[in-house]
Amino acid sequence: MSSKKIRSKYTNDEFVPIKSITNGMIILDNNEKVTGIKIMPRNIFILDYSTQDAIIDNLRNVYNVIDYEFWIIAADRPVDINLFLSQLQLLYNSTQDQVRRKLIMEDINKANMFMNNNIVEGVEIQGISVSGITKENAENKLKEIINNLEKKEIIINYNNYENKINLNELEINYNINDAINNACEIGRKNNIFINNFEILKTIILKNNIKLEINYDEKLLDSKIDSINANLPGLVQEYNYYVEDNNLIIIKGKDGIIIDKEKLKEKINNEINNLNSDAINIELPIINKKADEINLKKIHDEIYKQAQDAYITQNPLTVHPNVNGVDFAISIEETEELLKEEKEEYIIPLKITVAEKTVSDLGEDAFPNTLGTFTTRYDASNKNRSNNIYLASEKINGTTIMPGETFSYNQVVGKRTIDAGYKEAGAYAGGKVIQEIGGGICQVSSTLYNAVLYADLEIVERSNHYFETSYVTAGRDATVSWGTVDFKFKNNRTYPIKIEAVAKNGINKISILGIKGEKEYEIVIQSKVTSIIEQEIKYENDYSIPYEEEEVEQQGHNGCTSKTYIIKKLNGATVSTEEITSDYYHALDKIIKKGIKR
Repeated sequence: MSSKKIRSKYTNDEFVPIKSITNGMIILDNNEKVTGIKIMPRNIFILDYSTQDAIIDNLRNVYNVIDYEFWIIAADRPVDINLFLSQLQLLYNSTQDQVRRKLIMEDINKANMFMNNNIVEGVEIQGISVSGITKENAENKLKEIINNLEKKEIIINYNNYENKINLNELEINYNINDAINNACEIGRKNNIFINNFEILKTIILKNNIKLEINYDEKLLDSKIDSINANLPGLVQEYNYYVEDNNLIIIKGKDGIIIDKEKLKEKINNEINNLNSDAINIELPIINKKADEINLKKIHDEIYKQAQDAYITQNPLTVHPNVNGVDFAISIEETEELLKEEKEEYIIPLKITVAEKTVSDLGEDAFPNTLGTFTTRYDASNKNRSNNIYLASEKINGTTIMPGETFSYNQVVGKRTIDAGYKEAGAYAGGKVIQEIGGGICQVSSTLYNAVLYADLEIVERSNHYFETSYVTAGRDATVSWGTVDFKFKNNRTYPIKIEAVAKNGINKISILGIKGEKEYEIVIQSKVTSIIEQEIKYENDYSIPYEEEEVEQQGHNGCTSKTYIIKKLNGATVSTEEITSDYYHALDKIIKKGIKR
C-alpha cells in the first residue's frame, strides 16, 4: 500500500501527511504504519498546525521508552528552524516539569547543531571519518593524513632482495576538494524529504565517499621495470648474435619475473588506503621457464640472399647490398648440435659477399645526416674507453632497411673477454662494481639520442637504475645481455645507416639516409620532476683504525623525470609528446667506520 503524496501550498515539495503517533509508531493518513526509523534533527515531516501540539505531546510520552529518536515538526510547509527554536524556547520556559524541560533542552541543543553547516553523521572520505565537522576541518584533516602518507615508503621484499618506492615520487594527486564538496552536499542538495532520507541512510549505513586519486602510471611502470631488470634470478631467454662467420646461440636460463599487474594492484591499493601505516609488500613473482631455442625462427631471421647495392631514380631509392647468410650445415646437423647440454652453441655460417656494396654507390646512397648526438667520456680510463670503442665499431656501418628493427644486443653481441671487452665500472646492487663490458651503455644512450633526432620509432628502451653522468635524466638507454635491450625501427621510406665513432673521449653517432619530403625539426626536452635524496650508510670495518671513517662510495641523489619530443615545421610547433617518464634511484653514500676487534 503506497501513501498518497500532497503538494505543499507554499513550496514545490511533496509530502505524506502524518495522522498521529501511537505507541511509538508513526501513523500516516492512510493508516499505514512507519516504525524502526532513526530520525535526526533535519528529518522534518510536514503536517498541518492543528495537530502540532497533540503530536508533540504524544511523542514526549514515549520519548524515553522507544529505541529510536523521533523528531517530528507539525507544519504545512518546510519548517524555519529559527522559528522552531523560538517555539521550543517558549515551550521550555513555560514547562515546570523537570523531566520534560530536560527533554526539550535536548531538542534545543539538537536544533542548534542542525543550524551549522557541519558534515552529517556517518560520512567518511576514503575510509577517513569526517562526521560532524566543518568543511575547513575536514580539509585540514585529510591534508594532514595525505601529507604524512606521502612521506611513507612502500618496501618491496623478495627473499633477501629489497627495494622501495617513495610515494611522493609518483606525483600522486588527491582530489580533496570534490570529495569534501560531495560530503557537504549530503542532506542538502534536494528537497526536504529526499534530504532527510539521505541523512537517515547515511547515519545507519554510513557513506564512504570515494576520493579521486591519480598518479603517473608511466612513472610507476618505469619503476617496476627497473625493479624487474635488477631482480636476482631473473629469467634469461635464449639469445643469439653473429660474430665473424659464426652464429652464437646462448641458451636461456629458467628464472622468475615480476607479476607486474599484481604488483601494480598491490601498490594501487596502498595508494588508495589513507589509513596505511607501515607499507610492506611481498613481491609477487612468477616462476618462468626459459623458451626453448626456436631454430627455425632464428634461421628465418638471419637468412638472407646476396644482393648487390643499387640506386633507382624517380623517386630516388637506395637498395643497399645484402650479404647472403645461411647455415653452413644442414638443419638436421644443427638440431643435433643443440641436443648437447651446453650454455652456448656455435653454428657455422655460409656468408656470400655481395659484389657491389653501398660504399661503391658513393655519397648518393646516404647523403643526409638525419640525426646526430655526441657524448663525452674519460679517455684516461683505458678499460672503459676500450669497451666504448668496441661497441661503437660493432654498430658502425650497420644498414637498416625500411620496416626493419635494429637490436643493440644482437648487433653488439655478448660482452665477453674473448670478444675483447674489459672490466670497467658499472652499477649493480646499489653499488659501483667492476663488470666486463662496463661503459657500453654510453654507446646505446648516444645511439638512442641520435635515433630520436632522426625521428625514428623507438621499439624498446629502459632507463638506468641510477642517473648517468654522460646524459641528462630521461636521455639514457640501458642494456644488459639477455634481459634489457635497446631497439628501434626504421619507419622511414629509405634505408638508413649508423655511423659511430669513439675517439679521444668523444662518442659521436649519426644516422645517415635520404631526407623525406617533410622533415621536422626535432627538439628533445627533459625536466626533473622530483629529487630523491641519497642516504648515508655506515659499514663497520675492522681494518680501519677505531672510530675513523673512510668514504667507500660517494653517493648522489636520484630523481624522477619526464622527457618530451617537440616537432617543428617551418619554425612552428606541430606537436609535443611525452615519450618517457623515468625513475632513478638515489645512490647511497657508503662510509666505512673503524670498530674494535
